[in-house]
Amino acid sequence: SSGINAEWPLRPGLSPEGLRCDGRRPHEMRKLKCEVGVAQDADGSAIVEQGYTKVLATVYGPRECENRLKRTNDRAIISCSYNKATFSSGVHMRKMITDKKSTEVSVMIQNTFEAAVLLEKFPKPQIDIFVQVLQSDGGERCVSINATTLALINAGIPMKDYVCACAATVYQDTALLDINHLEEFSRGPLFMLAVMPKSEKIVQLQLDNRLHNDHLDKVVKQTIQGCKDIQVLLDRKIKERTVEAAAAYDIKPRV
Repeated sequence: SSGINAEWPLRPGLSPEGLRCDGRRPHEMRKLKCEVGVAQDADGSAIVEQGYTKVLATVYGPRECENRLKRTNDRAIISCSYNKATFSSGVHMRKMITDKKSTEVSVMIQNTFEAAVLLEKFPKPQIDIFVQVLQSDGGERCVSINATTLALINAGIPMKDYVCACAATVYQDTALLDINHLEEFSRGPLFMLAVMPKSEKIVQLQLDNRLHNDHLDKVVKQTIQGCKDIQVLLDRKIKERTVEAAAAYDIKPRV
């Protein structure tokens, strides 16, 4: 049983039984599935699915910086391109609006990983990140960050820690974690956090719409815990991939 009450309409909020529109409890995350090394032509790649949102991230580099004006002598630079496949959502949007949002998310992802990647290890080169949303059902920014983290690790690019992202909203004083499409567009506060789970250092924070100060601490704590839960799953996949790669060469890995 999915836990969804057939008599409760599919809308954001909570049913009389305390369930969300997709049958989850307020603190429950969507099911997360991930794969790494999915794009043969990339240096690193990953697909992450959270619920019905599915994102592909590919990484190329470090490689020679194509734009000499952007080249630095003491650290690598990161460029990011984010886009949503036209078939990813049933909602049609004007291209100009979509392009503007894609640019904003591209900059956000770039800034997030500039704070996490050890760029000083690669003076002069650049690292290119390409993110494509294949299926859209809410939380695309978070899933994009989680997929990019796996792709960077798959490419062998050193980072200070995993970067994991999670979003939440508030409905009648109750925090709803890892929001879906209906909850994301419910006109309530949308709080998105990206952290390095070991240190709990926040590397990205976004808030759409107003969030009452009384709810802030609760939402931050639950969102950070959500990021930590995601890190456990991502780390498990990386270790599985390491064991598989080592077995192919008859090597006993230390994981």
